[in-house]
Amino acid sequence: MARQCEITGKSTQIGGRYSNRTRATQFNPVGKVRRKANLQKRRIYVPELKKTIIVDTSVKGLKTIKKNGAFATLKKAGVI
Repeated sequence: MARQCEITGKSTQIGGRYSNRTRATQFNPVGKVRRKANLQKRRIYVPELKKTIIVDTSVKGLKTIKKNGAFATLKKAGVI
C-alpha cells in the first residue's frame, strides 16, 4: 500500500529541486524530487468504541482529529 494519510488522503508529491536563482545560471542541474507527506503512526483511543486504533496519518490529520474528535473524524474517513 502506498504511503498515504488515512484521514486526509495526502501522499507524495513530485516537484522541482532548485531555486529560481540556480535556474538563471549556466550551470543548471535539472531533476525532480519526491516530497513525502509528514506521516506519523499514532495510537488513538476512541471512547465511543472503548478501544485504541492505530492510524498512519499526517500531522494535519492529527490536527483534524483534535478539532473534530476521534470518532467523527475516523468515521468520516472510513477507518472505522
